[in-house]
Amino acid sequence: MTVTQDQAQWFEQAFRQMVGNIEKAVLGKEHVIRLAVTCMLSEGHILLEDFPGTGKTQLARALASTVQGTNNRIQFTPDLLPSDVTGVTIYDPSKQTFDFHPGPIFANIVLADEINRASPKTQSALLEVMEEAHVTVDGVRHEAGRPFMVIATQNPIEQAGTYRLPEAQLDRFLMKTSLGYPDVDATVAVLRDAKVRDRAGSLSAVVTSSVVTDMAALADEIHVDPAILAYVSQIAEASRRHVSVKLGLSVRGCLAFVRCAKTWAASQGRTHVIPDDIKALAQPVLCHRLLLTAEAQFANTTVDQVITQVLGEVEPPVERVA
Repeated sequence: MTVTQDQAQWFEQAFRQMVGNIEKAVLGKEHVIRLAVTCMLSEGHILLEDFPGTGKTQLARALASTVQGTNNRIQFTPDLLPSDVTGVTIYDPSKQTFDFHPGPIFANIVLADEINRASPKTQSALLEVMEEAHVTVDGVRHEAGRPFMVIATQNPIEQAGTYRLPEAQLDRFLMKTSLGYPDVDATVAVLRDAKVRDRAGSLSAVVTSSVVTDMAALADEIHVDPAILAYVSQIAEASRRHVSVKLGLSVRGCLAFVRCAKTWAASQGRTHVIPDDIKALAQPVLCHRLLLTAEAQFANTTVDQVITQVLGEVEPPVERVA
């Protein structure tokens, strides 16, 4: 299937409509909102890391409200059990059968709030469903449905009562980003409407879950030139060779890179991916996948610095003019 220009324009309009709706609840953060919507339409999951009170939960709830589908919230705490997330099989004496009672993970959009406050055992319960969109309880597989997206928020790991997420789980997040504090104008606008207790709760859905599925299928068909694929592969190899990196970009990370780039291109009304799409998405796609060496951390080297160096080392492809 070849994506036509009309289809790309329809995608761009629907994308802009979703972003505009979310902006009503999260002011002054258009770029982060575009990343979150891109993640959803790429059928991936997003991790929001920031300090408390910056609007992480508001963004997640606004995104869930924008799509007409089911959404659940799981508040992660140290005593949360895996069955509290996935569900449990309970014996029914009247029917003499075991019935599965689904947990809150069974929804189109799931907000995993403060995910790094739960124990590693509970966090591991998310690995299967995030990768394969189903859970297995007592040997029986249960599908999560489509679309399915986990929006996880976490506080910085330096804060008390937090657990570091394992690398295998971090790699299952398509992107990681942060909101940061709003600028002065956005802060004043929020304070002006201080009487509004829940900005995300007042939003109405602008698209149905079936439209999200159709947009995701359309994004899959966006053209990616072999030179762009080679560019992503070279970035991955450069990240693995970097002197400050202990764990570089995986093949799963490369796939995430390409999937996001396709959606990013479609959101701008294009039928093909360009090198600038790769550069624009490098930070949110790579930042949680690169693990620095102890020496680099001791020298105060940051992942953002490494990503900038890697992009500077790898020459992007140049469009050939016939």
